[in-house]
Amino acid sequence: MSPKPETTIYANGRIVDGRRHIPNGYLITEGSAIVAVGAGDPKRGGASASVRQVDLAGRTLLPGFIDCHVHLTMNAAAAPAAIVSPADQMVGVLQASINALATLHGGVTTVRDCGAPHGIDFALRRAAEEGLCVTPRLMLSGRALCMTGGHGWHLIGREVDGPDELRKAAREQLKAGADNVKLIASGGILTPGTNIGNPQFTVDEMRAAVEEAHFAGKTANAHAHGAEGIKRATQAGVDSVEHCYFIDPEGIEMMLARGTVLVATSAAVRNVVAYGVAAGIPRHIAEKAESAIKAHVSGFKAAHKAGVRLAMGTDSGVPYTRHGSNLDELIHLVDMGLSPQEAIRVATADSARLLKLEEQLGSLDEGKNADLVVVDGNPLDDIRVLRAPETVRRVVLNGRTVLDRDASRFLVGAGFTPGA
Repeated sequence: MSPKPETTIYANGRIVDGRRHIPNGYLITEGSAIVAVGAGDPKRGGASASVRQVDLAGRTLLPGFIDCHVHLTMNAAAAPAAIVSPADQMVGVLQASINALATLHGGVTTVRDCGAPHGIDFALRRAAEEGLCVTPRLMLSGRALCMTGGHGWHLIGREVDGPDELRKAAREQLKAGADNVKLIASGGILTPGTNIGNPQFTVDEMRAAVEEAHFAGKTANAHAHGAEGIKRATQAGVDSVEHCYFIDPEGIEMMLARGTVLVATSAAVRNVVAYGVAAGIPRHIAEKAESAIKAHVSGFKAAHKAGVRLAMGTDSGVPYTRHGSNLDELIHLVDMGLSPQEAIRVATADSARLLKLEEQLGSLDEGKNADLVVVDGNPLDDIRVLRAPETVRRVVLNGRTVLDRDASRFLVGAGFTPGA
C-alpha cells in the first residue's frame, strides 16, 4: 500500500489570487494538490491536528507565478553571444539550469521558454526529470523559426523560407518535444542589421507552422514588434503575440476579434533603455529600444483599454533582464494601468489559460496543483513589494517546498523531479 500523501496547512496569512482576497485565511494541501481554502481557523475546514503546520505570520500566499516568455540559455549579458561550439553547448545546459533555479526561487513556478539553440532546453528538461537539477515547470519551444537572415538567426533561430519549409520545421520542433512553436514575425532589437518594425514572414508561411502546432494540440506564438508583423501573425492564428511594441488600432481590433493574447515583455525594453550604452549594451540595441519604448507604453495602454487578452512575459535573459527578477514585470503592468489584483491574475490564471494549463494551475482552488508562493507584505496595497527577490519567502512546486528563506533552505537537486 502506498503511503498517504503528506498534509500541510498554511494558516494565519493573507490568501490572494487573481479573483479573491481572504485577509486572514488558510490553505490545505495533500501531496501535490490543494484540497481546501478558507477564511479564519483551518480546523473548521476539517484539518487534523497531526498534520504539518506552516504559520504564514501575516504574509501573503499566492499561486505560483507563470512567465510566458523567457530565454533560459541567455544570461542577461549586455551583448548576447551565440552558443556555437560543443563546449558552449555543454556550458549552456549548466547555465540554463542555474537560470531556471533562480527563476523558481524568484516565485515563478512555470515558464515558457521562447527559443533556445541546439536542443539545450530539451536537455534541461531531461536533466530535471532525472533529478539532476531543479527547475520550474518547463514549456518549451526549441528553436525559433525565422526567415533567412531574420531576427534571432544567430542566437536562437532556425532559418526557413516558404510555407513548406515552415511546416516541416514546426514538425521538427514538435518531434523534439516542443510544447509551443515560436515564430519571428518582425525584426527585433538584438539582431544587427534588422529593422525593428519590418515584417519577416508572410501570413501563409506562419499559418503552415501554426496549423502544425494546433494539429498536435500545442500552442504557437510570434515575436512581433512592428504593426504589420503583429497583424500577419494574428491572421495566421497564433495563440499569442509577444512584445507588440508598435501595435496600431487595426492590430488591436484584430487581436480582440480573434482572442489573441498579448505578452508585453515590458521589462526587457525598459531595462535596455535604463542601462544603455554606458553599461556595455551595443549601440544598435540601445537605439532600437529607445525608439520603441514610448510606442510600447501607449500601444499597451490602448490594447488593455480595448480589452485585449493579456499574459505575463519578461523576455528574461536579454540584456539586464535577469532570471529571478521576473516579478518586476507586474510592477510595469501596474504602471501601465492594471490594478495590482489584475496584474496578479494576468501572471497566474490568464497565463495558465494561454499555456492550456488552466485546469491545473493559476489559482488557489481545490483540486489545482499546489504551486504556491509566500511573500512579505501585501502586493494588493503595493505591487512594488515584489521587486526585491528576497521578498519571496517560500516557493512550493507540486506540493514540495523548493525554497524556504526562513529556514535558509534551498533545494538544489537530490533527486527532486518537478513533474508536469
